[in-house]
Amino acid sequence: MNFFMQKYFGTARFSARVAMMLLMIGGMGGLASFHATPVRAQTAVISEIEVKGTRRIDPETVTTYMTVAPGDPMDPNQLDQSLKALFATELFADVRIRQDGTRLVVSIAENPIINRIAFEGNQRIKDADLTNETQLQPRQVFTRTKVQQDVQRILKIYQRSGRFASKISPKVIQLEQNRVDLIFEIDEGPLSRIRKIVFIGNRKFSDSDLRDTIQSKEYVFWRLLRTSDTYDPDRLGLDRELLRRFYLENSHIDFKVISAVAELTPDREDFVLTFTLEEGERYRYGKIDLEIDLERIDREKLLSLVTLREGEWYNAVDVEKTVDGLTDEMGTLGYAFVEVRPAVKRHPDERVIDVTFVIGEGPRVYVERIDIEGNVRTLDKVIRREFELVEGDAFNVSKLRRSRRAIRNLGFFAATEIDNEEGSATDKTIIKTTVSEQPTGQISFGVGYSSIDGVVGDIGISERNLLGRGQQLTFQTQLSETGRHFDISFTEPYFLDRDLTAGLEVFRTTRVDRDDFSFDEYENGGGVHLGYDLATDLRQSLRYNLKKVEVRGVDRTASRFIRAQAGSRVYSTVGQTLTWDKRDSRIDPREGYVLSMSNDFTGLGGSATFLRTRLRSGYYQPLLDKYVLQLLLEGGYIVGLGEDVSIVDRFFIGGRNLRGFAASGIGPRDTSTDDALGGNLYYTGTVEISTPVLADIGMRASVFGDFGSLWQTDETGSEISDESSLRASIGVGISWNTPLGPIRIDFARAVLKEDIDETETIRFSFGTRF
Repeated sequence: MNFFMQKYFGTARFSARVAMMLLMIGGMGGLASFHATPVRAQTAVISEIEVKGTRRIDPETVTTYMTVAPGDPMDPNQLDQSLKALFATELFADVRIRQDGTRLVVSIAENPIINRIAFEGNQRIKDADLTNETQLQPRQVFTRTKVQQDVQRILKIYQRSGRFASKISPKVIQLEQNRVDLIFEIDEGPLSRIRKIVFIGNRKFSDSDLRDTIQSKEYVFWRLLRTSDTYDPDRLGLDRELLRRFYLENSHIDFKVISAVAELTPDREDFVLTFTLEEGERYRYGKIDLEIDLERIDREKLLSLVTLREGEWYNAVDVEKTVDGLTDEMGTLGYAFVEVRPAVKRHPDERVIDVTFVIGEGPRVYVERIDIEGNVRTLDKVIRREFELVEGDAFNVSKLRRSRRAIRNLGFFAATEIDNEEGSATDKTIIKTTVSEQPTGQISFGVGYSSIDGVVGDIGISERNLLGRGQQLTFQTQLSETGRHFDISFTEPYFLDRDLTAGLEVFRTTRVDRDDFSFDEYENGGGVHLGYDLATDLRQSLRYNLKKVEVRGVDRTASRFIRAQAGSRVYSTVGQTLTWDKRDSRIDPREGYVLSMSNDFTGLGGSATFLRTRLRSGYYQPLLDKYVLQLLLEGGYIVGLGEDVSIVDRFFIGGRNLRGFAASGIGPRDTSTDDALGGNLYYTGTVEISTPVLADIGMRASVFGDFGSLWQTDETGSEISDESSLRASIGVGISWNTPLGPIRIDFARAVLKEDIDETETIRFSFGTRF
């Protein structure tokens, strides 16, 4: 019977109730009669508990985990609970309980202690990163359950990095004194890339447009430093949301993502992503109205904040901005708990949607606390300062939404989720923020060619989240046939813990372009800058620069005005820029406008004194879904204060900013030497319409017209030609984001020009980053 019990009691999950019954039956001596058995079982009392097999744990510690003690009856239920309690401690690999007369014998086998944990075969992920994710650590108790849990954790790390074929094999090496070495043998496997992205059901937008919208990208060999072309199931959820927002911004209010499926290719190496869509119809705005449930509110003033207009295409972003604007205005009027809710009414037959902004008193809820999780490297305060809410504030949905957008715009995190949940009371809420960090450092190498600078090479090193403090450090160097440029800059986005950007830079520039100028120019200097928001989309920056400019190597045949510039000058400049930016994107704008004004005063010391002003504007408007109209206008003026403006400080127009004309191709010129002298006053403009052609490979075509003029110098002489007449050109261009980098080719013809102007027909540029 003892053999029988030992054999079956050795299994951890054997029913303790059945085991106790067997123990009581087997522990009885000669049975006098059938009726004597239950009497003895019911009256048996534990006289002693003996613990065997302990090596590291005191026997008294074992008995404290049990639910029975000497003097207690031999209750099968309590013995069953004791067995479960001992296994629940995870200290024991095996536990056996048997009855020896009135004695209870507990035999245990202790779980070993982990001596060390090692990783073998990992090349892509460092040991330290894996150690931070595993639950088991040296000097902890070894359990097979925790080992399997750690295996799953390591697998998830590799899956997040795009390696879904990874295999983890735990290996246990027995040591003396009941210790073990735990080794995770890792087969990282190949990257599980995205071979193809397929869209089903899209009629209004091309596959190329939708691929540009989502974050996942098809694998191409030149994306060496990016992970967007490796499969990540978490990113797939983000892609669904990006598609939804894209269609809502383009008036498709009934849009749905029916399914988003990732399937392994037949060779089981890559994935194919398939998005099945239901676009629905486009809607225009119908009736726009306000419904105000509060007293003493100026309805007309609130209506002026509603930017939606009847007959325009519906745009979810515009609706959201209107909600934010109304909420902010109500906040300034003292309504901390106001709720602005857009109520919509569809008219499918007419394809219009009425929008009524309902303004009423919201629930009185306060922010109890803000919890932040997932930021291993980034400091909490870097995230907290992006919140428009703090502990104790009245909870506001619009402020929470803007806070979420601000944190995502930092670019420090691959994913950001912000939700609010019930707090310790009904009038309190907890804001829970979960982030997933991503690399913020970048090393870039570039090489290219342009018809202006010839062969161009550059090296850049930047860190956008230095030491997790949100600071940016950048080193940039550029070398070309016409010059060299070195620049080191540092930016603190929250100077003195305020919403104030501060930074400094040091630079050195050399220009040796003998084709367009008859001298060499050297600049050495540095500067500091401050930036802050004056209002939504309105930003101002202040700057101070100190530099030394040297003009050397002037050609003997150069203009007498240029020869007079030889030597060095010190510039001490203070300036400001005011920018109002309403574009949908700063990198590739398709809609909106931007206005900026820059002013620089040079003369706070130094050897040059002048005032320079520049005005810039840009307007972008989509046409017929695929076309984009771009209108650009720029102008500038520089005036010397008590002295003439140096040639190196004047404006030069042509080439990039006036196609069809050579670099420095228009403006005042010395007719005796054909040297450009630059001008004090200029304007340029561009009208351009672009559209995708071969969108799948990133090619766009454009038709443009450029115009402008440059005139006025401080020098006088019969050999100076200075015409303020309008110059203009027309042309076509092709831009192509090739596997080797962006290519831009412009064919332009000057249609309005002066005899002294220098023109060109083709402008070509090519470059790559890797």
